[in-house]
Amino acid sequence: MAKKTADDDPLAPLTLAVGQEELLLDRAVQQVVAAARAADADTDVRDLSPDQLQPGTLAELTSPSLFAERKVVVVRDAQDLSADTVKDVKAYLGAPAEEITLVLLHAGGVKGKGLLDAARKAGAREVACPKMTKPADRLAFVKSEFRALGRSATPEACQALVDAIGSDLRELASAVTQLAADVEGTIDEAVVGRYYTGRAEASSFTVADRAVEGRTAEALEALRWSLATGVAPVMITSALAQGVRAIGKLAGARGGRPADLARELGMPPWKIDRVRQQMRGWTPDGVAVALRAVAEADAGVKGGGDDPEYALEKAVVTIARAARSRGRAQ
Repeated sequence: MAKKTADDDPLAPLTLAVGQEELLLDRAVQQVVAAARAADADTDVRDLSPDQLQPGTLAELTSPSLFAERKVVVVRDAQDLSADTVKDVKAYLGAPAEEITLVLLHAGGVKGKGLLDAARKAGAREVACPKMTKPADRLAFVKSEFRALGRSATPEACQALVDAIGSDLRELASAVTQLAADVEGTIDEAVVGRYYTGRAEASSFTVADRAVEGRTAEALEALRWSLATGVAPVMITSALAQGVRAIGKLAGARGGRPADLARELGMPPWKIDRVRQQMRGWTPDGVAVALRAVAEADAGVKGGGDDPEYALEKAVVTIARAARSRGRAQ
């Protein structure tokens, strides 16, 4: 979710959207344009890439108009502007024109940092649009999308949607909108399953769930679907690590109600119930073996091996075997 500064007037002379999450960057632009057109339906919007903003172009776009029209000037990938154009933008920041809103989209980081610092010094309204790399961030995003639409969805449904769709925020937002439009009442896990069963088969978390449940064939099938549909290998190792660690955490925890364990382990109560079902065949030695397998696979997919797919298959087989270690020990 995009985070904004306290001074959150979309019609401020300068808005600075910082980050690499395309959906959030686009929403930052859309909010400014919507506010401008609410104030003046004839607002002129210019959306420019670095190669379209040459030295002198900004001065031309922001020069006084005979009709004093409102204008929104959007500059994308501002970190890639030429040195001469950056000088123009910095000069403009010192004396912004009335009835004009300048929106700078900047990836953040070192490149183009001088312009980023100058915009902040000029008092820009800032919108943070960071890339959401953590599953917990995407889960929070889905929940916020349902809230924004005034709809209720269970925690299990939100998690199932993240598991099914993956890391693409545009697709997650689209899925939330579709469910909100099509489904009456509270949206639950069963509804998500009916809509997105095919996508769930390609989920990194489906791979992990099947592996820690000891279902080797299904885990391998889900793995191949995931890789075939473009899921990054590192996302799969991350899901495998989370699944095995959850088993280890719950196995070492004191008994108690799901709500109490959830507070102790930092997991939602519904996940406590799921992990309890998954951990039935596990032993402490099995957890240790599985964690080593995940570590080896993680190294393999990050350049330590020649074949990431083989590294993942080996880890899945090892984890699924470890999930049945209690039965073999008996």
